[in-house]
Amino acid sequence: MTSDHMPVGESRPQTNPPRIPVLKRGLFIALPLLCVLLLILWLKQRNRETTDDAFIDADVVQISPHVSGYVDQVDVQDNQRVNSGRLLLTIDPRDYALHVRQAEAQLQVAQAQHGASTQDVSVVSTTTAAIIQEARSAVETALADEQRAKAEQAGAVAQADLARADANRYQTLFDKEEISRQRLDQALATQRAAVAQEEAAQRLVRVATGRVGEARARLAEAQSGPGQVALKKDQQTMGAASVAEAQAALAEAQLNLDYTRLTAPMAGKVTRKNVLPGQWVQPGVVLLALVSNQPWVTANFKETQLTRMRRGQRVILRVDAYPDQEWHGHIDSFQAGTGSRFSLLPAENATGNYVKVVQRIPVKIVFDETPDKLSRLAPGMSVTPEVQLDSSTTP
Repeated sequence: MTSDHMPVGESRPQTNPPRIPVLKRGLFIALPLLCVLLLILWLKQRNRETTDDAFIDADVVQISPHVSGYVDQVDVQDNQRVNSGRLLLTIDPRDYALHVRQAEAQLQVAQAQHGASTQDVSVVSTTTAAIIQEARSAVETALADEQRAKAEQAGAVAQADLARADANRYQTLFDKEEISRQRLDQALATQRAAVAQEEAAQRLVRVATGRVGEARARLAEAQSGPGQVALKKDQQTMGAASVAEAQAALAEAQLNLDYTRLTAPMAGKVTRKNVLPGQWVQPGVVLLALVSNQPWVTANFKETQLTRMRRGQRVILRVDAYPDQEWHGHIDSFQAGTGSRFSLLPAENATGNYVKVVQRIPVKIVFDETPDKLSRLAPGMSVTPEVQLDSSTTP
């Protein structure tokens, strides 16, 4: 009997197919799934950019006084939220109130002096022309009186000469006994009267000449009136300048009085309060800080991550302090320069051996939430932003 033939009644032994180990079957199933998951993860991450070099940022205003003095009262506490215009503290205003009253009094004095100088200008301007015209008329009258007096003097001189001649002729005739003594006496009396009239006419001429001089002097004085007007106008201008100076001093005093009340320039949170009632403060000394209620995120992305990043792209934000909460925002702007370029000591690549280092660009990300939902965020907190590159952008 050969091996190819089995005895009758005996069955051939069955052979089982080779079995694949369980581990290998698991790998065959898990490997495709892993590849699919990796592909899905890659497809998802290719449209995302993230960084762990990001922090909460906000405007911080340092509050310091404009004037010196003792603090009267402090109206806020540490970490208190305040609205814009809220009173923060006051400085003792009594000294500055006295300065205001003093400036008001000086302004009233300056205004009174300016009013008097203005009135002087009006009076002098009105009367100057009339005075000059009156002086000119007086000069003309005096000249006419002088001419009349000189004419009368000439007549008196002529009468006196005639009387002298007559007296001389009558004296000759009397000596010859051709006329009586009475006739000679009449001639002599006529001569004396004519001489007296001549002397009186001379005195009248001198008086008239003096009056002409006086009238001319008054005219010269009146003609100086325009100069007086100009002087009064200069005084008026000086008065106006004094009023303006007093008004500026009053405005400054009032401003210093207003500066005794320090108010919040914006809505925010009081931090680092370093002032107490009764404390002496000086201008420029920081008394407290005010952190804005509108924080944003400064994310320092690598320059190689900026290829597809644009303004307006949506961002998912996760804050390390609150890992179970998400915030949403969008890219607002990109800094025009790397962080190292604006550092205190920028790197000088033109000296020594150069080693290329990937630079980081600060990107500003603003929140889309309302300020009340951002109340727990504080500057300096670490943030992990995730930029959605496939989201809509703005120009």
